[in-house]
Amino acid sequence: MEFGRVAALKAAPLVDPFGRAITYVRVSVTDRCDFRCVYCMAEHMTFLPKADVLSLEELDRLCSAFIARGVRKLRLTGGEPLVRRGIMTLVASLSRHLAAGALDELTVTTNASQLEKYAAELAACGVRRINVSLDTLDPDKFRAITRWGELDQVLRGIGAAQRAGLAVKINAVALKGVNEEELPQLLTWAHGEGMDLTVIEVMPLGEIGEMRLDQYLPLSLVRARLAERFTLEEIDYRTGGPARYVRVTETGGRLGFITPLTHNFCESCNRVRVTCTGTLFMCLGQEDAADLRAPLRASEANDLLDAAIDEAITRKPKGHDFIIDRRRQRPALARHMSVTGG
Repeated sequence: MEFGRVAALKAAPLVDPFGRAITYVRVSVTDRCDFRCVYCMAEHMTFLPKADVLSLEELDRLCSAFIARGVRKLRLTGGEPLVRRGIMTLVASLSRHLAAGALDELTVTTNASQLEKYAAELAACGVRRINVSLDTLDPDKFRAITRWGELDQVLRGIGAAQRAGLAVKINAVALKGVNEEELPQLLTWAHGEGMDLTVIEVMPLGEIGEMRLDQYLPLSLVRARLAERFTLEEIDYRTGGPARYVRVTETGGRLGFITPLTHNFCESCNRVRVTCTGTLFMCLGQEDAADLRAPLRASEANDLLDAAIDEAITRKPKGHDFIIDRRRQRPALARHMSVTGG
């Protein structure tokens, strides 16, 4: 497959109405996943028709258009990105932007189910850092949270990634009554294995057949509990994402908090998200979006695509409206997290 047929000229950088430069794009390469995590998907999901999903060549061209506009960090997400057929062809093609110095970082968020197979190849393509979603080290609890997942397979994938030289960060969603008592153990394990840990609040996206009030655990409470057992030192460390980090004195490792509900992270947002259908969401917590698939497919030149991106960025909001609806038990937004991209 030939990628990157249309060479985009270096154009003006993308700046939103609040003066924030857009330098980070998260691109979902598929809405499909081999897990059905209770906070992310319904157990019986209806996935998109394949004709609606951008081809690998279209994904490459779309990513390249953003890179030509000043995007320096690109994260491939899903669903589970590594279940997309031919995904390494796309990763290998995008790595040319790393080699050229146009892109600082190409990263992946994964559930690690396919990492044992792909870790070495990811490293060979210039991927240096990945995020792995892992909420528990208890095999039975892991199966209950993911519905279909096997913990041993994930741990083997993490091991393969580390042997390949990839820096691994663990992302754990804090789930009330599920893993809240286990978070200190997860922290100690991750740091003992040389991995950072980021804890994430439940995000109110999509009908998932679970009661979000039952799941929701505020990270202000999580942090207070961890501070009773560990010394948390404020540090000025950023990865380009929304996490705010502390150093844990006892382990020497970093601990991040992503708090869309108790304390949002919008003031310095430099990110946009693109779905596997080419829909650009300027904010994870808003429904406003722009169709990039139509201009992408309308012409082999990027003029229409660039114009659509420009127009969309002028509508990037100052912040999101995430809230847990305690009266109606409804999500803030109807779409699932797996549709937008993790």
